[in-house]
Amino acid sequence: MSEKQNITLALPKRLIRRMKVVAAERDTSISAILARLLEEFLHREDEYDRAMREELTRMKKGYDLGTNAARSWTRDALHDR
Repeated sequence: MSEKQNITLALPKRLIRRMKVVAAERDTSISAILARLLEEFLHREDEYDRAMREELTRMKKGYDLGTNAARSWTRDALHDR
């Protein structure tokens, strides 16, 4: 079991009352529910960070558009001037 540390939260009484009911119905504790939700939140954050790093790497590398970095068009031709 991992080391635990107590924290103090200020939450609306209505929310705490509802969470106590939900926790009791699920035979668990508010702490366990919050721990699971926070783990899921951090997992999503990690996945987002990983995806962002991968995409930034792709963007820096660039994409092969099959033009060998040469333009075959002019601005005027694109805008039909």
